[in-house]
Amino acid sequence: MVTEHVDPDDTFDLGGDLTVNRLGFGGMRVTGEDIVGRPADERAAKSVIRRAVDLGVDFVDTADSYGPGVSERLIGEELGADDDVVVASKAGLLRNREGDWIPHGDPDFLRNQVLCSLDRLGTDSIDLYQYHRPDPDADFEASVHAFAEMKDAGQIDRVGLSNVSVEQLETAREIVEIATVQNRYDVGNRDEEDVLRACESHGVGFIPWGPMYAVEEDEVAEVLEAVAADHDGATPRQVALAWLLEHSDVTLPIPGTSSVGHLESNVAASRLELTDDDVARLDGIDPRE
Repeated sequence: MVTEHVDPDDTFDLGGDLTVNRLGFGGMRVTGEDIVGRPADERAAKSVIRRAVDLGVDFVDTADSYGPGVSERLIGEELGADDDVVVASKAGLLRNREGDWIPHGDPDFLRNQVLCSLDRLGTDSIDLYQYHRPDPDADFEASVHAFAEMKDAGQIDRVGLSNVSVEQLETAREIVEIATVQNRYDVGNRDEEDVLRACESHGVGFIPWGPMYAVEEDEVAEVLEAVAADHDGATPRQVALAWLLEHSDVTLPIPGTSSVGHLESNVAASRLELTDDDVARLDGIDPRE
């Protein structure tokens, strides 16, 4: 039977000096429908955030575009300046009422957004601030330089990237130290394996967004269900998260949810011990087929 609390012995050092438990919490879902507007019940949303911390989660990820602004505000109001919780946010995407995600990497916009994030999170400096997505209409290096300037100004402590290639990671590292990369990655989608391996070689944390996106796909679900059946009380989703933690020492899964029950199940995955045979079966899933 899997226990609920996060495994305190499985940690990673962000930027080499800030230790966090490897299973975090993603704050995207504590907003309204389509990640736009307020949630139906803000008190319930805050209870999910609080429960995550109570279960030992000390790494919470959000973005200025979630709501927009809603997720940051709720996290800021619930956690305040809690020194025991590392809060990461992102900038570089615009939203509209249709729910579109529109890249916007203009350096002046990014400098403006960090001021908004600081205010909503209720802090003087953000632990980790990430460039949410490269903008094809903005110079990538200029955008990264804006984050470097934020760091130099003491507005943020560490810089991260999201949705980048290996080449973009290497380019950014020549400008500023990169603590994390956040790309889509899961047991059924390993298109970013080369980015993960580059992160390993540089000691950069890899935050796999969408860790549950493929769990219901036929070929993936079949293997996850078979492995879960060999572990009393485990679920396929927990197996998917446990595989991410097992697959690399630099992965930092941040499953998000608006449900306390789902949160508790996700956190419990950090205690699920996969056998060598389990890992081999999961590794054998070929997302390209």
